[in-house]
Amino acid sequence: MTKINADRQLIALLRENARMPVAEIARKLGISRSTAQSRLERLERNGTIAGYVVKLSYDYLAGQIRAHLMVTVSPKLAPKVFRFLDDLIEVRAVHSVSGSFDMIVIVEAPSVAELDSVIDKIGALDGVERTMSSIILSTRIDR
Repeated sequence: MTKINADRQLIALLRENARMPVAEIARKLGISRSTAQSRLERLERNGTIAGYVVKLSYDYLAGQIRAHLMVTVSPKLAPKVFRFLDDLIEVRAVHSVSGSFDMIVIVEAPSVAELDSVIDKIGALDGVERTMSSIILSTRIDR
């Protein structure tokens, strides 16, 4: 197994469970515990692994309404729009994309009414020219 392939496998295991014990990682990769620990420390040191995050339960997420909001913005006002989106706790992610929209904003709220309010706030922003939303009905794969 190449070093790059082993690193990718280690990262895949951590994506499944970032709290997986090093001994279990070593066993799953078929390497010694010290080798697994060294690889993990190297990936943290070189910035490949920038941190560890909370993965929310399916039950919690099932209680949230999520949507993809496609947004077209005025290029001159894009930095202002990004700053506003960064301040909204309902915004989970913002992706710059190619195509007829400039970005995809992933938004999440505990109710349809609150999600609608967030989408309206974003649509009313100075610099936002057009939006189109799609409610996420279910998530089939989440890595």
